[in-house]
Amino acid sequence: MKKIGMIGIGMMGHGIATNLLKHGQDLSVLEHPGNQPLDALIAAGAHTFKTPKDLASHCDVIILCVTGTPQVEAVLTGDDGVLQGLRAGTTVIDCSTAVPSSTEKLAQLVVAKGGLFLDSPMTRTPKEAAEGRLNLLVGGDVALFEACKPILSCFAENIVHVGPIGAGHRMKLLHNYVSLGMVTLLAEAAACAQRSGVQAQTFVDVLAMGGGWGAALDRLKPFLANGDSSNLRFSMANALKDMSYYNAMAQDSHADHTVAEAVKRTLERACQEGDPQALLPEIIPLIAKR
Repeated sequence: MKKIGMIGIGMMGHGIATNLLKHGQDLSVLEHPGNQPLDALIAAGAHTFKTPKDLASHCDVIILCVTGTPQVEAVLTGDDGVLQGLRAGTTVIDCSTAVPSSTEKLAQLVVAKGGLFLDSPMTRTPKEAAEGRLNLLVGGDVALFEACKPILSCFAENIVHVGPIGAGHRMKLLHNYVSLGMVTLLAEAAACAQRSGVQAQTFVDVLAMGGGWGAALDRLKPFLANGDSSNLRFSMANALKDMSYYNAMAQDSHADHTVAEAVKRTLERACQEGDPQALLPEIIPLIAKR
């Protein structure tokens, strides 16, 4: 059995780690102040290490699930980073959301150290992470992808190989642009409805009967009905990060991003006017107050 190391035990990572242990995997995790509590994981058999270097020196597979590109770069290339302890033949699987151009450069560094690399960002929410039902979008060598599927299957329901290294992160940003863009568009429309005297329930019901129906509306409905934002556990700061990454990718690809830039500006303003860590549905009253 492969020895698996995991860095990033946040809301998503905790679910991934839990399901790896449920499937009998040999798991070690990095101790970090940003983790969710590790007690249940340790009780289930997880080992802990204090530095990425030490973790890497004991593992055959390393899964990253950190906030974004700066964190991935720091974890891999820092003084006590993964690359300092990486063993030949070790596979690094990056489940974070990251800028594809950085992913490609980091993958080259991993390969130069004798390692292997997959980018495997995820979609869905902490709920599905806890249930072992994430979607994974994987970039990298097909044979390596197939070899790693038994591990990925421990915490994912749908696993799609989308192309070479970097393709997973590109597809994740495309997905999040559409998903977060729809939420932001609906939030602006809901704020306009509020300012125009249209009842929230009427707004939801009419959209649901026509072309406005979809996952974004379903996720915003509880907030519009009774102020419950927990149906979309994604912060405004994270949404802004992902939209910034998407715009960077579009610029690198010389692709038009007029609408994406407008979505990013809307999120930037919301983070300035409110709490960046507030959940995304809470953008609606911020827009309505303008």
